[in-house]
Amino acid sequence: MNDPEFEKGSIGARSPLSRALVLLLAVTCGAAVANIYYAQPLLPVVSEALGVSEGAGGLIVTASQIGYALSLALLVPLGDVLERRRLVSGLLALSAVALLGAAASPSLGVLYAAVALVGVTSAVAQIVVPMAASLAADHERGAVVGTVMSGLLIGIMLARTIAGALAEFGDWRLVFVFAACVMVVLAITLRLVLPLVPPTVKTPYPRLLSSVVTLVRTESLLRRRMALAAVGMGAFTVLWTASSFLLAGPAYGYGPAVIGLFGLVGVVGAAAASVAGRLADRGHARRVTTGGLIALTGSWGVLVFAGQGGPLGLGALMIGIVALNLGQQALLISHQSVLYRRIPHARSRVTTALMVSAFAGSTVSSALTAALYPRVGWTGVSALGAGIALIGLAIWSLELLRPSPAEPLADPSADENLHADIHAARTPPAGPDRTHAHTPETADA
Repeated sequence: MNDPEFEKGSIGARSPLSRALVLLLAVTCGAAVANIYYAQPLLPVVSEALGVSEGAGGLIVTASQIGYALSLALLVPLGDVLERRRLVSGLLALSAVALLGAAASPSLGVLYAAVALVGVTSAVAQIVVPMAASLAADHERGAVVGTVMSGLLIGIMLARTIAGALAEFGDWRLVFVFAACVMVVLAITLRLVLPLVPPTVKTPYPRLLSSVVTLVRTESLLRRRMALAAVGMGAFTVLWTASSFLLAGPAYGYGPAVIGLFGLVGVVGAAAASVAGRLADRGHARRVTTGGLIALTGSWGVLVFAGQGGPLGLGALMIGIVALNLGQQALLISHQSVLYRRIPHARSRVTTALMVSAFAGSTVSSALTAALYPRVGWTGVSALGAGIALIGLAIWSLELLRPSPAEPLADPSADENLHADIHAARTPPAGPDRTHAHTPETADA
């Protein structure tokens, strides 16, 4: 497979990335995405400090999520048309400014605006992932993406724990100051150590955005992986939304500090990312997907027992958290591995489509869980999580029966007619798709 951006010779022939650089990119992903989760355990404290209701304070998280969603749709695609070292370091610097604005906010309205901007800049994590894939050599791409995605998951899991710990030593503003300092350090470091990562295409911004829609419309592999991304993130969100209610309820009676520590259990799931990435590099991406969906579904068979409380319930909860996080990470890596191989010239736009779908699944699942939990309890939302996972198995069954083309797609950016070129590149032969059987994605089908 040829990667167009490297054929231009701008950063030389691909060689294996150093372990230090891969870890730096993983830390960057985790630290960037953590910025939108720091506020969650601080909401009661912030509400009290600013003299507002908890309902109004809860909209702080909403504001950051709105900013993040807009950035996924409108900013992440720029990774395909701008030099990414400059883009990443610039967004990290802007994130530091926004975080300092949040720390200095004198009122709730100003805080809303600041955290919304934090959400916008936090999408830099989704620019780093395809950038890492572009920097990696073909034989290590899955492993590199897996390691970087491990950093992202760890950032999500540890954000609550770090925020709670820092708030113990100072007020809530210290958390945002700490996060701003981390962003400054990372911005400077990446600017110094990253090679130039030039754009893969030269496309006007409006056409760039429309090309995302075109890719979704014409690529069945992308659509199916988007649906699976929504399923995986949906099940993930059901667990982490409902578990807070469960752990604070009569079955356990834990306080916010202890509940935050359960994020450490979820970190174990990050180990799946690097393993899944290596398996994908060896042509086993479909097996990784199958295993991830089985783990995702099976985890709810264990998690349902967490509702009874006591040592048995606690053990079931911890085992279920690990299994679900393992499954979700395996799914994400398999999605990115096959899609980055299929559409190498548009990895940032593929990331946009994938993550917008995942975010949509998360948003819907969060709303359903919050609405259903008071009525049906833990058992009911466990059934919801299992049902979502079963939808994923049904989607995957369709892919196994009627595989989508997965060979590398020709770069259509040189032609003015994006849709025509993509359509021509992927027109299948008459009868069953035979090109699919020769790709690494289907080597183990």
